[in-house]
Amino acid sequence: MFPVSDEPEARSFPFVNLAIIIACVLVFLYELTLSMTQVNRFFFDYGVVPRQLDNWLKHPSGLDEPATIITSAFVHGGFLHLGGNMLYLWVFGDNVEDAFGHLFYPLFYLAAAVGAVTLQVAIDTNSVVPMVGASGAISGVMGAYFVLYPTARVDVLFLFFLLPVPAVFLIGFWFALQLFSGVATFGTAQGASEGVAVWAHVGGFVTGLVIVLALRPFIHISPLRRRTGGS
Repeated sequence: MFPVSDEPEARSFPFVNLAIIIACVLVFLYELTLSMTQVNRFFFDYGVVPRQLDNWLKHPSGLDEPATIITSAFVHGGFLHLGGNMLYLWVFGDNVEDAFGHLFYPLFYLAAAVGAVTLQVAIDTNSVVPMVGASGAISGVMGAYFVLYPTARVDVLFLFFLLPVPAVFLIGFWFALQLFSGVATFGTAQGASEGVAVWAHVGGFVTGLVIVLALRPFIHISPLRRRTGGS
């Protein structure tokens, strides 16, 4: 199931959210110009390698390694990886930006990315596989949406049909699936779920959830109004 539109209509144009999407697309287009060897090097240079980041935390030197926490959120491993992430960000991000404001939304987004990487690295410390993708940060956006718009209707594409689903059920089911997938990796050789950093999803979601719960009294959300098109 893929979300294609939602009910709340943002009060202002989500230019920060759109800028993030454009940046991710531009980085991916650059990746397409690279050879396979260069792409692999690109992933290691700008993705998060858990073992290397853990070593840096023990012996800090320079900023290249911690900077990958941010750069990794703009790097994707394929068309489906990019497309799926950007679709979720397009549907849920505009309303979260609207709630936080254009100034604080990017700070929230980066905080969610940090939370995502923190949990994944803590659980899969010895991994030498680069973590790339915006899904951890987007999970934080979904955690915020879960708190701010639990009763909002989200239209999801299932086979060839559009089905209206309350956000609390859609996002709740998604999070339960991530948590179950993460728990299922315990005891495996790599501690990873077939290349998917599910604990980053959990970490990002919980980070977004906690931040919004802490700031909820100061956040003004837009009313639920069914829009005629878009997200």
